[in-house]
Amino acid sequence: MTGFPSPPAEIAACQAAYATGDKPERTTEKAAVKAILAELAARAPGHSVEVRVPPYAAVQVIPGVRHRRGTPPALVQLDARTLIALATGTLTWAQAHEAGAVRASGERSDLTAYFPLYRT
Repeated sequence: MTGFPSPPAEIAACQAAYATGDKPERTTEKAAVKAILAELAARAPGHSVEVRVPPYAAVQVIPGVRHRRGTPPALVQLDARTLIALATGTLTWAQAHEAGAVRASGERSDLTAYFPLYRT
């Protein structure tokens, strides 16, 4: 994949831990999630879809209606491992959605066009 940056070291560290069946250190996993969400927000600026990765972070992305309070009109929720797999292309949006690893609702909540973010 050309035009994609290499993933930050925290992402590689998380992938290595997952590959051996271990859980990455919490601070490393949190840093990986925050880096991915920052890259996603840079590539898809906006406020119409909230992407949540509990307990680490949330970000609003995709142009459209601005969300300010309460439950947003479009919401995507997933865990850190799924987000890292999507960002690095080891999992597709369709695969994650079919497996139930992503909860997405509302207009513009299909983020297929935005993943992967990094070349691995």
